[in-house]
Amino acid sequence: MRQAIFVAATFFFLSCSSPENAKQVVMQYEIDSLQKVLQNVKPGLGELMLSIQIHHAKLWFAGKNRNWKLANFEVDEIKEQIEKAMAIETERPEIKSLPMINGPLDSVSNTILKGDSTRFISAYNLLTNTCNNCHKAVNFEFNEVQIPDSAPFSNQVFDNRNK
Repeated sequence: MRQAIFVAATFFFLSCSSPENAKQVVMQYEIDSLQKVLQNVKPGLGELMLSIQIHHAKLWFAGKNRNWKLANFEVDEIKEQIEKAMAIETERPEIKSLPMINGPLDSVSNTILKGDSTRFISAYNLLTNTCNNCHKAVNFEFNEVQIPDSAPFSNQVFDNRNK
């Protein structure tokens, strides 16, 4: 009902104004409508962090099984989600602490590129500890991550060495 009244009022206003003003009013209405739509579809920080958590777990099983292509893909996915969080949630104070993850992610990436299983475990531990240190720094210490003990998905093959 509100929208119908607004549209009717807009058309009334448009009929009383110049064509240039009418275009501006319509464009502003469209911009406002699109901004409302975007607010409803943009992921929140929790959803982005959940995505990072999934990729963190998948990274572990890919690296542990020496599936270096998948491991590299998962690192890139984590980086992408961090970039999204920093771009979308600019007003959140927690975002300022996110760059602390870059060094550990680079360490994991380097071990993957070298195919070094031993150093991968060490770099992954550093990554996990850094996630927890970030959570502590922003008062989310109750959200502690660990090395996963079971695969997050039963329908994904992590060990592809026999292929």
